[in-house]
Amino acid sequence: MSPTLRTARWFPWLVLVAGCLVLAVNLGIRPSLGLFIPDMLTATGWSASTFGLAFAIQNLMWGVAAPIAGALADRYGTTRTLIGGALFYALGLYLMGTSTSPLELHLTSGFLIGAGVGATSFPVILAAISRAFPPSKRSFALGLASAGGSVGQFVMAPTTQFLNDGYGYVTALAILAVMSMIIVPFAFALTGKAEAHGPNSGGTDLGPTGLVAAFHEARKHRGFLLLNAGFFVCGFHIAVIATHLPTFTQLCGLPGSVAAQGLAIVGLFNIVGTLTAGWAGGKWRKKWGLSFIYGMRALVILIFMIAPKTAETIWLFSAVMGALWLSTVPLTSGIIVQVFGPRYMATLFGIVMLSHQIGAFFGAWMGGVIFDLTGSFDGVWIASIALGIFAALVHMPIDDKALRVEANA
Repeated sequence: MSPTLRTARWFPWLVLVAGCLVLAVNLGIRPSLGLFIPDMLTATGWSASTFGLAFAIQNLMWGVAAPIAGALADRYGTTRTLIGGALFYALGLYLMGTSTSPLELHLTSGFLIGAGVGATSFPVILAAISRAFPPSKRSFALGLASAGGSVGQFVMAPTTQFLNDGYGYVTALAILAVMSMIIVPFAFALTGKAEAHGPNSGGTDLGPTGLVAAFHEARKHRGFLLLNAGFFVCGFHIAVIATHLPTFTQLCGLPGSVAAQGLAIVGLFNIVGTLTAGWAGGKWRKKWGLSFIYGMRALVILIFMIAPKTAETIWLFSAVMGALWLSTVPLTSGIIVQVFGPRYMATLFGIVMLSHQIGAFFGAWMGGVIFDLTGSFDGVWIASIALGIFAALVHMPIDDKALRVEANA
């Protein structure tokens, strides 16, 4: 894409819209996959821990793929990375429905979908958006992009339940595979890669001139390590709820539609949460916002544990957790770009995303294991509360001062 086109006034908004739509597809389909677990448990006779491990592998592969995809996008461009990721995503969805053994489930639902999600998710998309917007508008733009994923979840959760009820999980997953390829045309608007002298590259004081140097600078920064610790907790929380809420809901004697509606409510209220976080991150220190979000998550989960389990309780829990769901993303990514600049943001946020997905691995896997051992999810809820308190504390000492002065502020 020509430099003239990239500096056009409307170009950043084109990048933002395309990024929102890619995240809507990516993050709309993936959290809805847990809705297939109850029917697949019945059809296959496999254990809850088998599915928990499959989704744990998926989350871990998402984390492993994220920094690799970020580095590829920084070096070779966003469009190529997104197209490759979409192909993995679609293939994994289709083959998940045809799996005939736990090993096949782990390879398809785990490795393929995880790699596809990781290559088409936050690090690649938010880096492209960060490069398109000046610092004064960046935090709010990142919040808008994160909200795009929420819209997708709001739409896809009931859509997935409808497809599963009407056609069965095999056909439903094939349809979702076709839908995931919508990412490809939008990828062509998300052009570009890390540039030394782009319009929002950070000015003349660029810092590291290579990916390895950028990584070494970040790993020596205490705040970067604390962000990794906090995002581990975020992944744990989200995986527990997205993977196991449908099973938990049925364990409470409620129909599967309650869980589907709950996941849709999460997506709806996440729009409010991410937009609010993006706006607040442009006015106040982002680390305080992160401490507040994680502390509130711990409190909400505690109240949910002791509350009577009705449909209304599930929906209220989903609404409040939805407001806290991805609101961590614009603040966490905002601190990274604020401290280190946008040039290698895809790679650095990809590393933090790996920590997020390691947490998600343990959340998805532990939920299944604890349920198989105890017949209850209480243990994983208690772990979620403790981790929320931990995350609220570790963000407080983060040094969020910029390492270099960025132009166009």
